[in-house]
Amino acid sequence: MAELCPCGSKKEYSSCCEPLLKGEKVAVNPLELLRSRYTAHVKGDVDYIINTVLPSKRKEHRVEGIRKWIDSAEWLGLTVINAPDVDADATEGKVEFIANYREKLRKIDHHEIASFKKEEGVWYFDDSEFPFQQVVNEGPKVGRNDPCPCGSGKKYKKCCGA
Repeated sequence: MAELCPCGSKKEYSSCCEPLLKGEKVAVNPLELLRSRYTAHVKGDVDYIINTVLPSKRKEHRVEGIRKWIDSAEWLGLTVINAPDVDADATEGKVEFIANYREKLRKIDHHEIASFKKEEGVWYFDDSEFPFQQVVNEGPKVGRNDPCPCGSGKKYKKCCGA
């Protein structure tokens, strides 16, 4: 039975990300590169991860740190949130995704927006950012003259609210 690609495309690995990891072809867009980089994490291919970073930024990436992360994680799946189409002339693109993994028995949802650049016809990972997430306090609001929730016995305005 053919192995499905870890990237979540539902395609066979041999016709999806494997040719990219083996260097037989290059990614045609940022989404394909992102999927192949995720697969490289699953397969433990640190060289591919480093080689698909923008050449001018490779020195910022530590092989030992990447290897340690890959080896300590159980990769559970990739969910693509947003991957705008790019035309053939595009030189930049972004993909928002969540990579799910387990590390030290803790499930982690790594949510990121990855930026990609194309140089000399080849797509590379450039940078990433974490999407803004609104923090909502679901507990009751503490009034200025209410007792401070820290338990000091002082009014909130004279304690933690100062």
